[in-house]
Amino acid sequence: MRIAASLATVALLLAASALAEDPAPPIQIKKTNAPITIDGDLDDAGWQDAVRIDKWYETNVSDNGEPQVKSVGYLTYDSKFLYAGFEFFDPQPSQIRSPYNDRDHINGNTDDYGGVIIDSRNDRRSAVLLLANARGIQYDAVSDDSTGEDSAPDFFWDAATKITDKGWTLEMRVPFSSLRYDNPNPPAWGIMLYRNYPRDRRYQMFSNRLPRGSNCFICNRAPLLGLQGLPAGGHVVTAPYVTAREIGEGRDGPGSPLLNRPASGDGGVDLKWMPNADTAIDGTINPDFSQVESDAAAISTNERFAVFLPEKRPFFLEGVELLKTPIQAVYTRTITSPRWGARSTGKSGTNAYTVLIAQDRGGGNVIIPSALGSDFADQEFSSTVFIGRYKRNLGKSFVSFLGTARENAGGSHNRVFGPDFEYRIGDHETITGQLLFSDSATPNRPELATEWNGRRLSSHAADLWWSHQTRTFDFFTEAKDLGDNFRADNGFVPQVGYRLNYAEAGYTFRPKGFFSRIRTYSIAEYDSQQDGSMLYRLVSAGFGADGRFRSFTRLRYAYEKIRTGDVLLPRHLLFYTIQFSVSRLISQLYIDGSAGQDIDFANHRTGKGANFTYGGTLRPTDHLEIGIENALRWLNIDRGRLFTAQAERVTTRYTFNSRTFVRVIVQNERSNRNAELYEPRVVDQHSGDLATQFLWAYKLNWQTVVYAGYGDLQEAHAINGDLLRSNRQFFVKVSYAFQQ
Repeated sequence: MRIAASLATVALLLAASALAEDPAPPIQIKKTNAPITIDGDLDDAGWQDAVRIDKWYETNVSDNGEPQVKSVGYLTYDSKFLYAGFEFFDPQPSQIRSPYNDRDHINGNTDDYGGVIIDSRNDRRSAVLLLANARGIQYDAVSDDSTGEDSAPDFFWDAATKITDKGWTLEMRVPFSSLRYDNPNPPAWGIMLYRNYPRDRRYQMFSNRLPRGSNCFICNRAPLLGLQGLPAGGHVVTAPYVTAREIGEGRDGPGSPLLNRPASGDGGVDLKWMPNADTAIDGTINPDFSQVESDAAAISTNERFAVFLPEKRPFFLEGVELLKTPIQAVYTRTITSPRWGARSTGKSGTNAYTVLIAQDRGGGNVIIPSALGSDFADQEFSSTVFIGRYKRNLGKSFVSFLGTARENAGGSHNRVFGPDFEYRIGDHETITGQLLFSDSATPNRPELATEWNGRRLSSHAADLWWSHQTRTFDFFTEAKDLGDNFRADNGFVPQVGYRLNYAEAGYTFRPKGFFSRIRTYSIAEYDSQQDGSMLYRLVSAGFGADGRFRSFTRLRYAYEKIRTGDVLLPRHLLFYTIQFSVSRLISQLYIDGSAGQDIDFANHRTGKGANFTYGGTLRPTDHLEIGIENALRWLNIDRGRLFTAQAERVTTRYTFNSRTFVRVIVQNERSNRNAELYEPRVVDQHSGDLATQFLWAYKLNWQTVVYAGYGDLQEAHAINGDLLRSNRQFFVKVSYAFQQ
């Protein structure tokens, strides 16, 4: 509990936090009374009243130097919309890289794009990113200086572009109803204009300086002054949907003739009401949480802990940054099949909150964590889920409180609560911490999990992290303490019962030549179980570098000692990452992985092996994209190859325009084991599946969509490895967003 005491001491210092001065000069915006048509041309009369931003800074590759190319931005507004216009000049317009793609599928190393970063709450720590490439493909995200950037949320806004003989132009129209603010006559917002320019290197340009070594990003935005008479709220979005599905499954299991079930339909509705401009109330009845894109393949063979997969479902994405804390006590994918859900998210002054409640039918898995690995139990019962977080900003710092509960049918429960904070000291120091307590009554279902015998569990989890960074030197250290009986059934905490001590130091220099940035670093880590016995030890050193061909290279040597069962085993590994771009046809290639010694966690012994992922993106035309991802892992012991695991995914997408595309995904996951080398010999020799998916999509916006598709799944036979068809399905979904 020494960490808990440290957390309390640091939290008291937050009361002394003061607002820092804005680092950039203000931008004075004017209201336009003339119309603006979003067509990519900046010749409408409404742009005559716009403020012009000529001064830009190149923050990468140079240090806030003169940009490689000229950019001009324009800002204005009317009673309903904020408008942003851009002239992105280019000495070689034929080199503009902006292929057609689906929303959010633009890449900083391969796409020309630009747009605005809007801090409409004027809290100097969170913002909405609204960007578009030269084909008008939109990218939107939420960025928070504490939790980083998340592109899962989508917003209603419009963009249009034109490629000219001087470069390209961009027009944007952002409804004020898509933004959150607490005053219709705000004294100030915050804003940054941005351009991404990939050529021999990736060049990034902003309308304000970004000091290197700073402990924040959004805090550097410029004040936006002059907004008056903004909408006060009352906006409503109703998005009903209908689906139809026909499923065929093996009559007597995989490989038997398919039995087609009668086609079935379903429907539901999502509702969003904004009673004022800074409060959103979301409701959903029988939501369709099916995903139209399969999760990326991930190798889990010889993994001790659960694999994390990101949330993609719209209902959970309002104020998503409020659900992220140092200990991941909230993971909304644990809500697998809700009957209904309701949520309120808002802010008043320096206070922000989110409250979510849902009725979950059940299904899916619950993580059963431990110090040495995690297991799963089937969730064969319904639950009522509650999640709430309150956050108070204090300048660039904050204090917060999180509470979650899962009340299961039958009387079992899991409840988690506790404070967290972030304290920024000047421009270079950040201290972050969280303290949680959990109380659990497990289900009385020992047939599902040994732990589930109706027992009571209670414990704590604490995390304290400190970072120091300057232009050239950085240092990070972290301490964690998670009790044996800590549980977070609404979160993603696959390991408990351990204490972690981590430190990393790095030095960055920027040479001239192939590499433009090189960071050398060293790492040390020591983990122990709660009884003090060593769990893990690491000593490591390496470097990472940015270079020509928009490349990134990282090499790291690691010497580890890892507990598996009752023994500690050594491991020497070389980790590597190489990413680069080649041409328009081969827009990106990468390889990532490790090689050397590895540990057979099932049998508690050391072998030699490798684990690597490689792939790339091919663009034969601006409309066609072929993505290839492959992962391979193997392990050899003295008597031969123990296992080989692989995951392959090929995604072919043809995008007709910014609204319509067709996509085919073929994904293969396979593990082949030598059962004779396992003790005891109770493993399947073969496992895995081959999935194929076809999708046609039309998107007017992110909630007005039409999907039609086909899916096919084949499973590997456990003994001979043959693929046996297990099911197939046809599906259609239509959703339409009514706005008023």
